[in-house]
Amino acid sequence: MVLYRSSMNIGAAVCLVLTCGRGRCGSPRMERISRCISLRSWLRSRRWMKLECTSLSTEKLEKATCVANTHTMSLFGTTSGFGAGGTGVFGNATTDSHNPMKDVEVTSPPDDSISCLAFSPPTMPGNFLIGGSWANDVRCWEVQDNGQTVPKAQQMHTGPVLDACWSDDGSKVFTASCDKTAKMWDLNSNQAMQIAQHEGPIKSIHWIKAPNYSCIMTGSWDKTLKFWDTRSPNPMMSLQMPERSYCADVVYPMAVVATADRGLIVYQLENQPSEFRRIDSPLKHQHRCVAIFKDKQNKPTGFALGSIEGRVAIHYINPPNPAKDNFTFKCHRSNGTNTTTPQDIYAVNAISFHPVHGTLATVGSDGRFSFWDKDARTKLKTSEQLDQPITACAFNSNGNIFAYASSYDWSKGHEYYNPQKKNYIFLRNAAEELKPRNKK
Repeated sequence: MVLYRSSMNIGAAVCLVLTCGRGRCGSPRMERISRCISLRSWLRSRRWMKLECTSLSTEKLEKATCVANTHTMSLFGTTSGFGAGGTGVFGNATTDSHNPMKDVEVTSPPDDSISCLAFSPPTMPGNFLIGGSWANDVRCWEVQDNGQTVPKAQQMHTGPVLDACWSDDGSKVFTASCDKTAKMWDLNSNQAMQIAQHEGPIKSIHWIKAPNYSCIMTGSWDKTLKFWDTRSPNPMMSLQMPERSYCADVVYPMAVVATADRGLIVYQLENQPSEFRRIDSPLKHQHRCVAIFKDKQNKPTGFALGSIEGRVAIHYINPPNPAKDNFTFKCHRSNGTNTTTPQDIYAVNAISFHPVHGTLATVGSDGRFSFWDKDARTKLKTSEQLDQPITACAFNSNGNIFAYASSYDWSKGHEYYNPQKKNYIFLRNAAEELKPRNKK
C-alpha cells in the first residue's frame, strides 16, 4: 500500500502540528517554528483585511432578533432545504470546486489558513461564530436568521492564532497564539487583554466552569498544561506533560490532552485539576485532533482521536468490554476502504460531535467532510471534494448549523501554497444529515 501521509515539506515545520513532515514523523525543533512563520508571512505578502470593529454590547445582542431557536429553525431547521438540498441563500449557481456542496459562504473570511472555529454557547441569544487564523487574527460573525453572516469584530495577536473558545455566558472569547500568549476578548467592550503566558506557542485553550472555580486551561509546546484565573497574571496550577501539547478537549469534569510522541493523558477537573490516567495510544501515527463525547446521561464518557494517517479511534474511559467497545476506523482516504489498490491517505484535521444526536463530523486534508454514527459504526455522509483541505469545523449549540473552513493546511509543503487562493468558511444545515442510523 502506498501511504501518502499528509505532509509538510519542511519536516521541521510541522507548522503548529497542522500535520507531519515528509519522511519520518519526527518532532520538530522549536527554533524552526519561527522560520516557518516567517516563510508563511513572506509567501503571503498580503495586507490584513479590515473589519468593522463593532462592539457586541448586551443591548445590541438583545436587538439581534435571533433569540429563539424556532427562528433559526426557519432556515437551519429540519423543514428547510438550506444546504442539504443543494441550494442556499446565495442560490444554486455555485458550481466551482471551492464550494461543491453549495453551502453558504461566510463573508469576510480570514486572509490566511483558518486554524479554529467555535460557535457561541446556548446561553447567548442568536448564533455567533468565531474563527482564528494564521493571519494573526480572530474574527467574530453574527449568523442571522436568513443565513446571512455579518462581520462584527476582530482582534489581533502578534503570531498565528491556533485555538479559540467561548466563556460559558458568551460574554468573552479566549484565544491562544504562536506568540506564546493567551488573551481574553471582552465582546461588550471589544477590548482584549493578555491572561496567560507560556515559554512556547500555545496550541490549545479551553474554558472550565466548575461548581467551585472557573478558569482557562492552556496546553503549550513548552510541555506544560496550565490553569489560569483570568484576574491573576500567575497560573493557578501548572502540570508537567511528557511532551508538547498537540490537541486537547474539555467537557467538565473531564479533559483529554494528546501530545507529541503519541502521548495521551486524561485529567479530572473536579475540586481541582489532576492527572487521572495515561493511555497507550490506539493509533500508530501522530495525533492531530481529539474530541470528547457524552453518554445518554450527558456525561463525558470517552473521546474520538484523529491522526495524520486517515484514521479515527473511538475510546471509552471505563468501557464494560474494552476489546469490543473501543475501535478504530479509516477515513479521509482515496478509494475508500478498498485496500487492493494504492491509496492516498490524508490527515484528519478536526473532529466535532453533534450536540443533540451524538454523531460526529470529521474533516480532512483531502478536502472532504464526513458524518459518522459511532454507535452504529457506520458512515452517514461524505461530501464532494473541495479544492482545498478542510482545516476546522464546529456545530452550533443546537446542532442545526455545521461550519467548516477551507484553506491550505501546508500538508504538501510550501511549493503547493498559492497566495492567490482564497480561504473560505461555509455553513451547512446539519439538522437531518447527522441523525443516527435507525437500528434494525
